[in-house]
Amino acid sequence: MAEMDDSKKEMFTNKDLRKLIIPLFVEQFLLMFVGIADTFVVSFSSEADVSGVSLVTSFNTVLIFLFTALSSGGAVIISQYIGSRDEKTASESASQLLLVSVLISVILSALILIFRAPLLKVLFGKIEPDVRSACESYLVITTFSLPALAIYDAGAALCRSIKRTNATMYISAITNVLNIIGNCIGVFGFHLGAAGVAYPSLITRILSACAITMYCFHLNLPVKYKFPAILRWDGSLQKKIMGIALPNGIENGVHQLVKVALSSMVALFGTYQIAANGMAQSIWSLASIMGLAMAPVYTTVIGQCMGARNIEAANKYFKKLNRITLILSVFWNTFVFVITPLIIRYSAISDKTKSLVIWLVLINNIFNALAYPFAGSLGNGLRAAGDVKFTMLVSISLTIFARLLFSALFGLVFGWGVIGIALGMSIDLVFRGIIFIQRYRSQKWTRFHLI
Repeated sequence: MAEMDDSKKEMFTNKDLRKLIIPLFVEQFLLMFVGIADTFVVSFSSEADVSGVSLVTSFNTVLIFLFTALSSGGAVIISQYIGSRDEKTASESASQLLLVSVLISVILSALILIFRAPLLKVLFGKIEPDVRSACESYLVITTFSLPALAIYDAGAALCRSIKRTNATMYISAITNVLNIIGNCIGVFGFHLGAAGVAYPSLITRILSACAITMYCFHLNLPVKYKFPAILRWDGSLQKKIMGIALPNGIENGVHQLVKVALSSMVALFGTYQIAANGMAQSIWSLASIMGLAMAPVYTTVIGQCMGARNIEAANKYFKKLNRITLILSVFWNTFVFVITPLIIRYSAISDKTKSLVIWLVLINNIFNALAYPFAGSLGNGLRAAGDVKFTMLVSISLTIFARLLFSALFGLVFGWGVIGIALGMSIDLVFRGIIFIQRYRSQKWTRFHLI
């Protein structure tokens, strides 16, 4: 009777899903808000500082995506071992994720610091001396924080895998508030310019890394860090982690390169379209929060189902999460579009530019609400099942042959400007969503065995 009751027990109740989704949404919102706050505070320093911070931030974003891909690979493996009820190996996997995160981040940081002068020249070419000085200052300080960022991401992956997203939410909330306070002190109190927003990031990332690492050693956790496993290289587990992380990292890298290419296109369309696109992108970031929050939910839920080889449960939760994601995404994107006029009302842009911003947000939010739940979140579920090569190839192919080419066709050839680029990006989401839905229905993702 006990075995029968156990088999009928749901792997994730509605309460479990709420405990995953709500903290992840709050955490994503806080991250977005702090990014806006950083830019807003440094804008009171000088144009050179603003330029330096924005240029280096574009480079740092690539590194952030790299560590996100690494932690996502670890989260899939940890979740699958939890699903198979092998908590010992899940703990060892989490420890190995921490080890490889530290090693990669330290090596990258050292290379960036050693070659920072030629790196800045390659990335940004010939820039004004004061902008270069701001770039170098911000780059050096934030590079020292990369190991702390990687350590936090590894701990966050473990917490999400064991349904302890409240821990990451509280840590994020506290350190982000401290970051904003630090920015104000650095810029307004000590007049440090770009360094004034870099030092608080360094300090709060170190605090976040320490806090989450201490939590992940907690004795009461079902899966936790273990010292012997952290200090010992396990080639078998590292191969499994990197088997997810590398395709994900390549996919994110291509996406960032295409993003740079699209930015170059936008620069051809004139001042008011550039301004409208920049304003719209900030609002797009706000609209993307729901999709970004749901992605790790799929990783945890589908990963554990597949680790238990419970295909029936995986299908059930795929359908449930798809429905939840679509409903929440429609609601959130509608809400963001409704408040867009309020967001841009007092901005120092012309009425013509404001009108274009509203059109850009409308186009993005329609497709983001209806297509991204399948193009993004559903794809994350397929990766959690082990279907990583297919999702990588589809994502890279469509990023280049749909997002880039359609954006060039509509924006440059047809002369639709930034409206054309927004439509080109949206077509990518539609195609990707359709392909991932078909992949899910084919059940080919059930054939993969990661552990």
